[in-house]
Amino acid sequence: MLTVVSPETLYLSAGTVMRSPATWQEYQTLCEQRGDHSIPRLKYRFGEVLLMSPLPKHGRDVSLIADIIKVLLDSLNQEYDSFTPVTMQLPETSGIEPDYCFYIDHWQTVSGKDRIDWRNDPPPDLVLEIDITSYSDVRDYLPYQVPEVWLFRNQKLVIYQLQTDEYTITPQSRYFPAINVADVVAQGLDIAYQRNTSAAIRSLKQQLRKRELD
Repeated sequence: MLTVVSPETLYLSAGTVMRSPATWQEYQTLCEQRGDHSIPRLKYRFGEVLLMSPLPKHGRDVSLIADIIKVLLDSLNQEYDSFTPVTMQLPETSGIEPDYCFYIDHWQTVSGKDRIDWRNDPPPDLVLEIDITSYSDVRDYLPYQVPEVWLFRNQKLVIYQLQTDEYTITPQSRYFPAINVADVVAQGLDIAYQRNTSAAIRSLKQQLRKRELD
């Protein structure tokens, strides 16, 4: 069974991306049909729905880079909240599911909430997207005005920051201005691929401790 989208079955084989014209109501029906499962991922924009079933590599990269972000935030004694999976929706306009999102400046606003009202509550301060199947587009976050988006594509991290009504590439994260996060991520992935994720995180923590002592 490769791809089946019907009222009875919603299934995509790993690595598959499916795009189809759809109304907002049809997108909502697919979300209800999927239920509490996180796969396939669903996206609604401009009168079409996109479905994607991630590869195992996708999940591994998401987990590692999210852990790197958490270690960096902890090293700064920065409080935060993080979510995955999460569905962001603006009725009739947009529906998107970031791989990982972080509330950093606005963590207190969503602390303890069971649901987030995307029309009234602030958006995540930082969103992480891993793109292996050409599914991700930073412009999907414009309706929500997410301040910063990290897009990992072709083994390279690119940081986008919101400038008025568009995203522009920037060399540094506003949340880690003294750290070259692209290099940190590249090094972490190299260690993880050669050994494992825990080794990559231990190495980063050791480097940060050494930096504090120097």
